[in-house]
Amino acid sequence: MVATFFPGRGTLIEETYLQGEAQGHAALILRTLEKRGIGVPEEARERITSCTDLDQLTTWFDRALTAEAADDLFAEPAD
Repeated sequence: MVATFFPGRGTLIEETYLQGEAQGHAALILRTLEKRGIGVPEEARERITSCTDLDQLTTWFDRALTAEAADDLFAEPAD
């Protein structure tokens, strides 16, 4: 989970806030893929929308900008 300096760190309020952030990130990823004309299979959609790791979602968003297919989001970087 992402470190934050949210007042009341570790509280239900913070968790709810971070869930909302994750949902917003997921929505942007899906919208980006949609606007680029890239189909998103149900498995990929579920993986994106169920993720709560903001760092991972940020990585996927960055990849969505250049991806040729939804699966490109989840590919491990080449060494």
